[in-house]
Amino acid sequence: MNCRLLGLLLALLSSCSAWAVLLEPEKVSTAQANVSVLPQHFSIAGLNRDRQIRLYLPPHYHQSTKHYPVLYMHDGQNIFDDATAYAGEWGVDETLNLLSEQGWLDLIVVAIDNDGRHRMTEYSGWDNPRFGRAEGYEYTDFVRNVVKPYIDSHYRTLPEPAFTGIMGSSMGGLISHYAVFNQPGTFGRAGIFSPSYWYAEQVFEQTNSSALPADSRIMLLMGRQEGSEMVGNMLKMAQLLQQQGLEPQQLATKVVAGEHNEAFWRREFADAVLYLFNPAAFYLRRP
Repeated sequence: MNCRLLGLLLALLSSCSAWAVLLEPEKVSTAQANVSVLPQHFSIAGLNRDRQIRLYLPPHYHQSTKHYPVLYMHDGQNIFDDATAYAGEWGVDETLNLLSEQGWLDLIVVAIDNDGRHRMTEYSGWDNPRFGRAEGYEYTDFVRNVVKPYIDSHYRTLPEPAFTGIMGSSMGGLISHYAVFNQPGTFGRAGIFSPSYWYAEQVFEQTNSSALPADSRIMLLMGRQEGSEMVGNMLKMAQLLQQQGLEPQQLATKVVAGEHNEAFWRREFADAVLYLFNPAAFYLRRP
């Protein structure tokens, strides 16, 4: 093939690629009206990184004087909006709007974006030979000492541990587990979905050697289709927590049909958030 013909072919391919990008339909935002993106970015001390934060306020927040419990969530891009989600969204805003309408729960949600590149290390409190040095201490310290004080000072929250939760899935489940043990005076509630306990065996050592405050409440969730190792690790963790003395009203363990994806976590979110913040409603809604 001569150079001129090759050049024409490359130009044509480049043009086709450009048109494909232009013609690709733009994702429509599915975030509800009571979701916003905070205008400023927040810096993680020690890591020299900024983070964007998305905020959900209860439907009647601006018409009331009430103070609300708060749930901090990871992977913020996937929590409210299909347009920003990279693997589907949880639909947390739609679910909470419905729970509010039904009179079950009003809750503030603070969703912290990940930055993709450092997600594995930021969401672990323990080093990993493959992925590198743990940055979970810096990340959870950021949530506790930067994000939470900002939210508590700018919005009507109930700041005590009994009204403050943390929740995530996969690596987000691992860092939520780490946070509830390492920040027990901050997070009294934890939703631990499909946790990546495989990433760090030290999580079992930490759980075995530490005790949570008596009023802590945890939900562990795993899908049967996530694999025998994932299910086995979660059941092992549940046993350790039970040995610590956590009663059924403090620890819910669910292994149900489900895969490792946002559709599964979206389906289970309502049950989890009610168990953590309004257990009476959780039991009333069960079939």
